[in-house]
Amino acid sequence: MSDYPAESGTRIVRLRMPRPILVYLGILLAVVALPILVFSTALIIRQNQAQSEVVETLSFATTRAALQSVEREIAGMITTMRVLMTLPSFTEGDYAEFHVRARMALRGTGMQLVIVDREADTVLDTSVEFGEALPTITDPATVERSFSTPDTQITPVLFREAAQEWVFDAVRRFPDSDNPEGAVLLVAEADSLRSILSGRELPAAWQMALVDRNNRVLTSSGGVVPTGRTLFLPLASDRASTSHWYDQTVDGVEYKTITQRSLLTGWYVVAWAPSAVVESPLRTSFLFLVAGGLMIIVLAGGAAFIVARQIASSVRGLARDARRLGAGEPISPKVYPVQELTEVSEALAEAAESRRTAESEARFLMRELAHRSKNQLSVIGAMAKQTAQGSQTVDQFIESFQHRILGLARSTDLLVTHGSGGITLGDLIATQLEPFRPEDGARVRIEGPRIRLNVQAAQVMGMAMHELATNAAKYGAFSSPDGTAEVIWSRGEESLDLSWRERVPDFSPPSDRSGFGTVVLKRMVAGSLAADVEREIHADGIGWTFSIPLDQIDPDRAPPSANGPQ
Repeated sequence: MSDYPAESGTRIVRLRMPRPILVYLGILLAVVALPILVFSTALIIRQNQAQSEVVETLSFATTRAALQSVEREIAGMITTMRVLMTLPSFTEGDYAEFHVRARMALRGTGMQLVIVDREADTVLDTSVEFGEALPTITDPATVERSFSTPDTQITPVLFREAAQEWVFDAVRRFPDSDNPEGAVLLVAEADSLRSILSGRELPAAWQMALVDRNNRVLTSSGGVVPTGRTLFLPLASDRASTSHWYDQTVDGVEYKTITQRSLLTGWYVVAWAPSAVVESPLRTSFLFLVAGGLMIIVLAGGAAFIVARQIASSVRGLARDARRLGAGEPISPKVYPVQELTEVSEALAEAAESRRTAESEARFLMRELAHRSKNQLSVIGAMAKQTAQGSQTVDQFIESFQHRILGLARSTDLLVTHGSGGITLGDLIATQLEPFRPEDGARVRIEGPRIRLNVQAAQVMGMAMHELATNAAKYGAFSSPDGTAEVIWSRGEESLDLSWRERVPDFSPPSDRSGFGTVVLKRMVAGSLAADVEREIHADGIGWTFSIPLDQIDPDRAPPSANGPQ
């Protein structure tokens, strides 16, 4: 740094390498633009995450709904089969009659009913006339499993040679037998389930397929995968219990995949979409962000260059004005291209007048301070005089005077805290009673509307509440473990009405001697605030009532004279 002497004897300290305003505007541009770009990037990422979560939730809900519809369809087949197995012709073994009734019941459903014996040989098939040659069943292994459980078994997708179509079977053994003689198969076309998937609205680019436990397709949305073919995506059965999609890569292409498993059938509903399609909104948003950011930076940089030239020229003019001001020369305000700099020029021209105004305000504040100090001293003088009159010894005077000074200080603290707008009567009473109030808060009741006091009223009422609390602690409600006190006030049309009431068990009426407390309450409150003050002696305690004109407590009232209350 270099120091240069000034004519006034001070030294001007300047940076060794001052930089033009264009540099700082560039820094400002970077400080403003970079956080915006970072924030926009974070916002885009978060928005994309939110959109992905919505798509994921929608896809998951759609696959779950499709799976539930499939299960309802299968449950309906099982119910149909169980109802048919209760027909008398079936239970009595009259298969000719049962063949007729089963055909009638299944007409229009696209399903066929088959009965096999214990060796899985076909006994009845509603797809052919009764008595004609019967085709063999396609999945004897499932039939064999059905003999060991009362539950209905659902086969994987099968190709039925007789009908040259892909089907699946619901298999159930004969009821009420530990050694069943045969089983009933309800055969349905796999393609009958296509409407369940096609009727589901998946997000764009998503596909869905229903596959069996061997990952062979029963049906798919839009027929994108032929029935009976193995799904190109590996079956991740361990992901079927999760509620989130997962990534799979097949032939170099990454897919977002959702898998749902049916406990009833053992089948799976699989939904998938290319990850590139799912994530494309984020890439598109980033491209727009980069292009827009570069455009903004270029435009803002050009604007910053133009603004820097204008500001630099104006600042040099202001510097010349400032040097003339320092030299005591008159300054005429100038109009600059920048409004704020024009205002600075006007401010320099008005500097002398502003200094005179500031000096005048400082003198006013000093007078106000002196005025307030005289008021405080006047109050303290009256307090000292009355305390001395009521004290028998110097120690008693000092103790009583200190307590009263502390009470006045608490009122002053509230005044300083709340400023010239005045303090509330409730805050003043609570502050003055706080050092004396008993631990049991229920013994003290303070209640009234919100009323603000001016400075004089706050000082006088603060002293009055302090004296009432002091007397209550020495002789009244606070000195007895069962004593209570209540302060209640209300605002009338023209006056503030306040009541202090103590209740003390085994109350002893006080003497007629007037101490400082009585003087404060009767003379200072009544004299300073033009109030009506009454003391009442009840059988169970003392009461005081104050009626103070509202104009005496108004916070907007002009300050009292320096003589203060007497």
